[in-house]
Amino acid sequence: MLAAERASLAEFLYTLSDEDWLAPSLCDGWRVRDVAAHMALDAIPLGVYLGAAARARSIDKLNNHFVHEASEMSIPDLLHHVESGIRPGPWGHLMPSALHTDAMVHQQDIRRPLGRPRLIPEERLHYALAHPDFGANPRRYTKGLRFVATDVDWARGSGPEVRGAGEALVLAMAGRPAVLSELEGDGVPTLAARMG
Repeated sequence: MLAAERASLAEFLYTLSDEDWLAPSLCDGWRVRDVAAHMALDAIPLGVYLGAAARARSIDKLNNHFVHEASEMSIPDLLHHVESGIRPGPWGHLMPSALHTDAMVHQQDIRRPLGRPRLIPEERLHYALAHPDFGANPRRYTKGLRFVATDVDWARGSGPEVRGAGEALVLAMAGRPAVLSELEGDGVPTLAARMG
């Protein structure tokens, strides 16, 4: 499933114009090309990644380090790196569920600002709902709330409800405030406050 989600992203990236690559994404401070560079991380040799991780000491600093390194890369080179990461590497084998959801979230981080929606295959959407990306610390958004999908058969948690399309819930669990206006329920104000 991870490879299919990554392949879908790579295929979509080939459709982008030069302007699209420079457009802002839903990731604060990152352009579309920066998100694409981030999605190529699984193609980085494990030793290089671990060395950078030891120096960075935080996931945000580490991600920004690799995005900065790729800032001068040409679009064809970025596409090559994204394609090189389609088949799961070391990280994909260690944590496939988290990386599947990460790939889905980041594809939406690109698609939404560009106005290029997609129909996410239901099996992949269910999987992402059931396995939020732990790197985004979903518990800080979901604790004490009940998330209910309105387009697929899925619900999780207890407490005041947050209802919406499955894709919007996946993004909400990753802390994307852009979806708040698409959600309903008495738990939405709490969720919005947590996104600050």
